[in-house]
Order: sequence, then structure tokens, then C-alpha cells
Amino acid sequence: MTGPRDIHQYLAEFDDIPGTRVYTARRARQGYHLNQFAMSLMKAENRARFKADEKAYLDEWPLTDAQKAAVLARDYNAMLDEGGNIYFLAKLFSTDGKSFQFAAGSMTGMSQEEYAQMMLGGGRSPEGQRSIKEGR
Repeated sequence: MTGPRDIHQYLAEFDDIPGTRVYTARRARQGYHLNQFAMSLMKAENRARFKADEKAYLDEWPLTDAQKAAVLARDYNAMLDEGGNIYFLAKLFSTDGKSFQFAAGSMTGMSQEEYAQMMLGGGRSPEGQRSIKEGR
């Protein structure tokens, strides 16, 4: 029988998965205001204010400079790194008139069409790098 596992060591293992950001409690705390901003876009009047002056609207939120820059650049990977939750961020790409498929494609470096074809073809191959630290 083994003893209790160090939770910090366990959670750190998630950072070793290439191309994956596991939404942990740490990320939730880090991205709280970013996700609240995204959820605010559920209201038409907030979407209109955001579209009229994105920077001014973002300045109303206690976001980090990195979070604001990621939103303005529509860099969804950076938003995830900054604690964004993809289901909340969906409000942002929906505000832009983009689909989930478009956003997912952009996060993988593919066009929407390339991403759709990959998924229709069975998704990503399980072959390839499985661990960052081990390089395998």
C-alpha cells in the first residue's frame, strides 16, 4: 500500500502533456476575471460595447496585460495559458462570428477546413510526442 500522494506533484504532471492545458483550480483562479469578461459577452449590450472599443471594454476588467494582449490578438492558446476556459472563451469567438471549429483549428495551427478534415478522418494520430520532459 502506498502513502498519500503529493497533490502538487500530481498536478505538475499535467503540464507534461504536449499541446494540452488541463484546467485546474490554479488555472481557474488565474483566469477568473478573464472568464468573467468572456461570460459578460452573453449580453447583447456588452457585445456591442466590446465591439465598439475592445481595449476600453477590457480596461473595465482587472485583467493582466498578458490576458488583454491575448484577447486583442485572439490568441486562444495564450488565453488558455492565462487561465481561460475554452467554454467561457467560446463567447468571445461567437461574438466574432466564428465557430468552435474555427477556434479549435486556430489553436492547432490549422485552418478550419484542415481541422474539420482531420476530425472527419478520425482525429489526431496517437503516435508522436507524449511527454515533454521525456521527449517521447
